[in-house]
Amino acid sequence: MTTLFVATTGGHLAQLDGLSRRIPQDDDSVWVTHANEQSTSLLAGRDVVYVPYIGFHSVPGVLKAMPQAHQLLQQRKITRAVSTGSAIALGYLPYLAARGVECHYIESAARVTHPSATGKVLRRVPGVHCHTQYPHWTDQGWHYGGSSFDVYRPEAGAGLAALTGSDEVRVVVTVGTAGEFPFRRLIEPLAALLAEDGPLSKAVERPVRVLWQTGCTPVDGLGIEARPFLPAAELNDALRDAHIVVSHSGAGSALAVLDSGHLPLLANRLSGFGEAGDDHQLDLSKELARRGLGRPIEDLATLNVDDLLGTLEHAVVKTDNPPPFRLDNVPAQALSS
Repeated sequence: MTTLFVATTGGHLAQLDGLSRRIPQDDDSVWVTHANEQSTSLLAGRDVVYVPYIGFHSVPGVLKAMPQAHQLLQQRKITRAVSTGSAIALGYLPYLAARGVECHYIESAARVTHPSATGKVLRRVPGVHCHTQYPHWTDQGWHYGGSSFDVYRPEAGAGLAALTGSDEVRVVVTVGTAGEFPFRRLIEPLAALLAEDGPLSKAVERPVRVLWQTGCTPVDGLGIEARPFLPAAELNDALRDAHIVVSHSGAGSALAVLDSGHLPLLANRLSGFGEAGDDHQLDLSKELARRGLGRPIEDLATLNVDDLLGTLEHAVVKTDNPPPFRLDNVPAQALSS
């Protein structure tokens, strides 16, 4: 038996990677995603088929994916398909489900209160079993299997003592892998706070070294050395070495920061500023704060040194034995309701 794992790069792929380790394994597996610095690093050594990127709400991109789904079905004898979205799931799951493949769509942990546009479509596709990561919006068409965040718990941090013995403060700023949505509204105030001889440096009386992972955000005029996209392994190493991490409130970035043991300072992308397709990051940052796994920035215009240093008061621990994610099948009658 062969399982197909399919996901868009970024948070969707990061979640699927983690969840794939918590579901029953088949004898064989193949991954389908887009090629970038994150995916080629994260999936190194695995059987991967790289396909063209499917843009936000791109119907032509979805339709072009279906021949690849047919080819994989014929060549690899796919018996199960699991996806965390986003649009790429529409190009594979409906086609495979129609041909008798056991198909599962796991809605992103970023969708705290309701399904995404992809989830709403797949909920109506016969043969696609839909799973939410939040028990409070299950219904007859959605099954709760667990959460990507179940593997983490908060604990007390060292506070300013975390800087003891270090001659510098190491900061990572990460805005994820989205290629369509810049987030300069976050980078601008941070560039001033983290500048050489800036407010943070003066507050801690030592230099500040920053890794700026800026995605598609233009950084002209800000005086920073930006790295738009990094291999997953390189970013993870930098996160583990950091004292302070500032992240957009994306699921993939949050998972990477939590894996490093840090409490992220979270900035919400807002659709009104052209930073995201909708405002789901507001819900995710609230959920992470509820779990004690994130510290949301209330107002980027008032972001200050206390916000940055406040993250040192908390740490995050990852369990070695996460609970399984249950791919129980949704009752058949729910699929046609």
